Amino acid sequence: MAGVSAAAALEARQRDPRAAIEMGRSALRAARASGDDEEASAAERAIGLAWRELHDFDAALRHLRRSVRLAERAGSARAAALARMSMAFVLSNTGRHAQALRAINEALPHLRGVDAGSGRMQRGLVLHYLCRYDEALREYNGAIEVVRRFGERLVEARALNNRGLLRAYTGGLRAADEDFDRAAVLYRDLDQALAVADVRWNAGISASRAGDVPRALTMFAEAEREYRRLAVPRPALLINRLELLVSVPLLEEARAAADRALEELGGDLVLARSEALFYRARIALLEGDLDLAVRMAAAARKGFRREKRDVWAEGARHVELRAAYLSGQRTRALVTALTGVASRLDALGWRMAGLEARVDAALVARDLGDRSRAVAELTTAGAARRGGPAAHRVQGWYAEALRRDLLGNARGAQIALRRGLALLDEYRVSLGATELRALSGAQGAALASEGLRTAVAGGRAGRVLSWAEAWRAGALRMTPARPPEDSGLADALAELRAVTADLEVAPTAGRPTAVLRQRQVRGEQRVRELTRQAGGGGAVFKPPAVGELARALGTSALVEYVDHEGELLAVVVAGGRASLHRLGPLDGALRELRLLRFALHRLVTLPEHVDRTAVRAGAEHAARLLQNRLLGPLRRRLDDRPLVLAPTGRLGGLPWSALPACRGRAVTVVPSATVWLRAATSTLVSHDRAVLAAGPRLPAAPTEITAISSLGSVPASVLVGGAATVDAVASAMDGAPLAHVAAHGSFRADNPLFSALELADGPLTVYDLERLRTPPALVVLSACDSGLSAVRPGDEVMGFTAALLGLGTRTLVAPVIPVPAEVTTPLMVDLHRRLGQGQAPAVALAGAQEAHRGDGDAAFAASAGFLCFGA
Repeated sequence: MAGVSAAAALEARQRDPRAAIEMGRSALRAARASGDDEEASAAERAIGLAWRELHDFDAALRHLRRSVRLAERAGSARAAALARMSMAFVLSNTGRHAQALRAINEALPHLRGVDAGSGRMQRGLVLHYLCRYDEALREYNGAIEVVRRFGERLVEARALNNRGLLRAYTGGLRAADEDFDRAAVLYRDLDQALAVADVRWNAGISASRAGDVPRALTMFAEAEREYRRLAVPRPALLINRLELLVSVPLLEEARAAADRALEELGGDLVLARSEALFYRARIALLEGDLDLAVRMAAAARKGFRREKRDVWAEGARHVELRAAYLSGQRTRALVTALTGVASRLDALGWRMAGLEARVDAALVARDLGDRSRAVAELTTAGAARRGGPAAHRVQGWYAEALRRDLLGNARGAQIALRRGLALLDEYRVSLGATELRALSGAQGAALASEGLRTAVAGGRAGRVLSWAEAWRAGALRMTPARPPEDSGLADALAELRAVTADLEVAPTAGRPTAVLRQRQVRGEQRVRELTRQAGGGGAVFKPPAVGELARALGTSALVEYVDHEGELLAVVVAGGRASLHRLGPLDGALRELRLLRFALHRLVTLPEHVDRTAVRAGAEHAARLLQNRLLGPLRRRLDDRPLVLAPTGRLGGLPWSALPACRGRAVTVVPSATVWLRAATSTLVSHDRAVLAAGPRLPAAPTEITAISSLGSVPASVLVGGAATVDAVASAMDGAPLAHVAAHGSFRADNPLFSALELADGPLTVYDLERLRTPPALVVLSACDSGLSAVRPGDEVMGFTAALLGLGTRTLVAPVIPVPAEVTTPLMVDLHRRLGQGQAPAVALAGAQEAHRGDGDAAFAASAGFLCFGA
């Protein structure tokens, strides 16, 4: 380090801050030895700024204050001003904006040329933190103009990066990206790797604000990899990811990230902590926990006001007011407060929050009978439909629909609602990843609810079905998007399998599991990141009309169950016409469903010597109650027709085969009528080739596979033992007419796409299935719970069922309860015998279930747990 100058240390702090600290210390020692206080001041400044990059703000301020004192002792007004300018930067980072502004204002009169440009940039940053955006933009523009005259590319890059971030937050997204692109080029030319990563991260924020989720995730992931490579902490970046997670919304992940941020972001990172509180409040609001939302928002608003960040404080106030609206409060004071917040948010550049507040104000005014005020607010909000990010336009169409309805234009309101949902579908298709498509459907809740409310009030069954289908399982109405082959996903999945396999054997081998679990969490996050970055595109399948459904159904009957404001409705399509039926409160059906699932689970898990009579009676009683509620009122319409059942998501996991009216009857369960029609009209594939695979640690599985293969009805690829690896099974399944997998299954409610079938070398997950080019036409899974799905807003289902049907599998047979292999093997063998005779899957399953229902209580429960999904 001999001969290193303070200037070199300053230049290195955004390339390698740890090296910059050592360089600064070397320069400081040399300066002290020579008595050069001005050089010592510059060295202390370099060290302080490097500590700032490492987020040690206390150390940064200690060194910067020393820098000021040394410069003053040397009589260098310029050096003291530069140190104060840097100190202002760190003070703003820690929320002490008033002190920061005083420091920079004291420094500016002593700066000339490039230094003056740097000072203006620093003043712009302090004003930026204070949400004084117009003033900040003027300072950034002035700084860029000055430093360009002097050819100072490093300061220009910093100013461009800061201006880009300002523009991203105030709606100038295209200009923001231009600034980021130019800043990145300059930083690369100057070999500033850390600064390039910062630009990437800021570009991710801009993409997030534009609604380009895949690009935002890509930018964030690239930046994070660079931060890890450089071993530079960026704890505050948790907050920017939070904004993106909430916008999708990925609520489970967002909640975990917010709680982690609140735990980790303390001390000097007060700005980030206030923002973490704000996003935790928004998450609670989306999850319906209004009390928590208000507490978190109030704490965030207190922090923002202390930090003098007006726009964030208004955002927190909006959360509090929205919670009041959702709790049922309806007062003129609330209208005034919401309108005021909306105007201030609009003026400060937070358009989406402003739109939401304005629509809420209109709805409260409408409920209070103040139609003119409601129309005025909706007219203003409705203008958003004409431009901007997709989320803004969707909200604009919602506002326009409400305005038209208030003015008595019912037809125009319906058109506006459908335009909003169509726009949302276009946006969701662009996301690509199944997970993002499914979860982003929550953004259409208000439009779909309004359309359904109007349809139910009109009492027309066809219109109710149309609105139910317009939002239900929307991700499955889209052409599937697969990650590119070179994305690294295959390697990430293989690595995750290896870690999971090690984790399985570690406890029995006496090895610690904590490190392996951390690796598993990181591996799962990596897989999610890679799939979420996939580009979108493709078609959206439109919901069918009643006539189209009736023709495809033939002699069958479709029953679509609808959850409307807590009431369970059913639309029946049979005999060429549709009818609407009210079935009472949904909560009653959910209670009976829990009883039935519990009883069936007990029947298959109780030891052999325990008397099951009472448990069997309980299961039969719960099944009769459900039948009386769900099918009894429809019996005249259904007669003895084969059934296609589309339950609302909260009825997912209902073992329909246990209901007396469904026993021995061909029953198909589907997420929606649209999904059923797509499967039913897909090209029929002759089952002339089969893939039969057995997983490990399941003694009955090889027996089951051997028995099925011995039927000899079709040639079969048999994979058992060590041959049944994930790659081998997936490769054999690709394009196969028929696939049967007998393996342990696990359903992951926390992340259903990691639900898995256990194979020889680890879990085959939903992510593995999504990589298939052509999914099997018919899939049979005899693994516990493999037919279960997680349900998200809009009756979006996620799991094996959704993945296979979404990819194009025509039919899936799988259980929705735990099933012991030893009692299901005879059922599975009989099912395949009947399939070999040419019976349709639903007919074959019903016949096999009826034949084996009397083989004992466990066999009764296990066979009742299997459902036929799709067509």
